[in-house]
Amino acid sequence: MHGQADVLHPVLFGLNPLWLSTILFVLTYVVVMTERVNRAIVALLAAGLMIISGVLSQEEALHGVDFNTLGLLIGMMVIVAITRQSGVFQYLAIWSAKRVNAHPWGILVMLCLVTATTSALLDNVTTVLLIVPVALLITEQLKVSPYPYLFSIIFSSNIGGTATLIGDPPNIMIGSAVGLSFNDFVFNLTPVIVVILAITLLLIYFIWGRSLYSAPEDRQRVMAFNEREAITDSRLLKQCLIVIGLVVTSFALARQLGLEAATIAMFGAAILLLLQNLPQKPDDQSKNVHHAFSEVEWVTIYFFIGLFIVVHGVDVSGLLKLLGKYLVEATGGNLHTTAFAILWASALLSAMIDNIPFVATMIPLIKSMAPTFGGPEGLMPLWWALALGACLGGNGTLVGASANLVVAGFAERAGQPIRFVRYTLVAFPLMLISIAICTIYLYWRFLK
Repeated sequence: MHGQADVLHPVLFGLNPLWLSTILFVLTYVVVMTERVNRAIVALLAAGLMIISGVLSQEEALHGVDFNTLGLLIGMMVIVAITRQSGVFQYLAIWSAKRVNAHPWGILVMLCLVTATTSALLDNVTTVLLIVPVALLITEQLKVSPYPYLFSIIFSSNIGGTATLIGDPPNIMIGSAVGLSFNDFVFNLTPVIVVILAITLLLIYFIWGRSLYSAPEDRQRVMAFNEREAITDSRLLKQCLIVIGLVVTSFALARQLGLEAATIAMFGAAILLLLQNLPQKPDDQSKNVHHAFSEVEWVTIYFFIGLFIVVHGVDVSGLLKLLGKYLVEATGGNLHTTAFAILWASALLSAMIDNIPFVATMIPLIKSMAPTFGGPEGLMPLWWALALGACLGGNGTLVGASANLVVAGFAERAGQPIRFVRYTLVAFPLMLISIAICTIYLYWRFLK
């Protein structure tokens, strides 16, 4: 990141770059939160204004874009888009239901475990896109309310996504900015995530699990599903499993291989595209490649690009250094207090606003605290606090994470809408319990 000395060019109308960048930054947040204008449009307009107003030069703006995060996201989205075509995710959901003899509570647990595991290895938005339609089909056949299942899938996707580098965009951003590997996230976050998932499922059992009932004939109807029919292309499935296995293994060995996560994901996507298209005619290849790239969430990618530039603008102008100084003063420069403040503030704010712009702002802010805590190594507890708070806080309300809104969209189309207040009354206390567990874990693991 650059310091204030980088601003060597005149700012529009001679305005103070600190105030100008702060106003643009706050306006960006406010408009994104209103959801009146698409967030990608807002972020790109704000990024353009940062450059046109003179806060950043075009070259400086590009320095602020984290291409490792973008490459990792795009690569994994392409891999998932191709894998989806094989039907493997529907297979997993049906297989899970049959393993517990189509018992309603057993199915809820299995769907949660599949969702959490898949979210850890892919990403939570993609996972719910694949799991929710199958959950709705199964609950319709069982003649049980889909609400507890959809609620549990939301929670499981965000909890599972917290466990690894690639499970949730905030982790991708933190890992890329700090140089943390796939193994670092697994080693430091997965233990507490397993505990949180188990306790959350136990609490959900006391809320809904005991009342879930389905008649024997309805359960038999689910048992009659043939999961093998869900696999539409077994050759493609084998190719996808091999590539995903190699990609995940490469993530785990990234340091030894000397590769960044973006290179691994993009190269994996390129290999899978090649395997899918190698025996086909050029016209069919073009259709397949167009389809794979059309499945990439380009709105999210361009939102990231604009946001990176906006946050870099307030970093260069000195705002984040100023905020970091105030935060250190407020916590008395105490590492324990600072870590807990970041954990709880991240959770509460991520429940109300999208965690992506919040984390983009917090990364340079935490980096600016390095001198206070003895250099970059001293900041490690703060990074884990940010990851846990931002990812798990997303469960607190319906707008806290992208996966929540995706599930709500499916539920509405199925005639089973998830209401904001009803969801929040149960979700927010459960989220607070998960953050309380993280507080104990942070102290025991990193601060004791």
